[in-house]
Amino acid sequence: MRKILVVGGSKGIGNAIITSLVDKNSIINISRSAPLLSHTNLSHFTCNILTDDLPIIKEIDTFIYCPGSINLKPISRLKLEDFRNDFEINVIGAVKAIQHYLPSLKKGNKPSILLFSTVAAKLGMPFHASVAAAKSAVEGLTKSLGAELAPFIRVNAIAPTVTDTDLASKLLRNERMMENIKERHPLKKYLVPQEVADLATFLISEKASAISGQIFELDCGIVSFKL
Repeated sequence: MRKILVVGGSKGIGNAIITSLVDKNSIINISRSAPLLSHTNLSHFTCNILTDDLPIIKEIDTFIYCPGSINLKPISRLKLEDFRNDFEINVIGAVKAIQHYLPSLKKGNKPSILLFSTVAAKLGMPFHASVAAAKSAVEGLTKSLGAELAPFIRVNAIAPTVTDTDLASKLLRNERMMENIKERHPLKKYLVPQEVADLATFLISEKASAISGQIFELDCGIVSFKL
């Protein structure tokens, strides 16, 4: 049974990942609120990743950092504080946790790290300046750490398009907006959390043992195709 540490697993994609993995793995979740899921293989620490001291966990096989932000505004309305906040949530929180748990990961069984970016880091999109800047830093971090920690720890990231979570609720708040989002994607759909969890499950598994330093665009075709 592998020991998997998830930061931000109480909701959305993180919760879908926990739900997918909890039957066959020992899951430790760190977030500000506890997951609604209850399972003998799941333990939880209530913690603000940015401000609180992180709990000591002696051995970890996989580290998954899920916190993110969707702060969409015209550049004229974005304040420097917006950029700082998005960078803190997406990058500094991940770095803080990785630095803290790296000694534990080094003791793990074929350890790996999984981070999250966004399609907006590759595809220029209006009003995404702050989040795209932060997630682009996550992609740079993924590649740099993948090189630095090879061959012992694999590091990858998933860059999803719009996913039906609480975080994206403003983008999917009515039927018209849902249909508009679908129409923008060549596959005429957006993601549900389970689809992201399925890719995450693969990337942390033995089946992905040859993959590191990669950014996987789970994009419903919006980055790859122009139709």
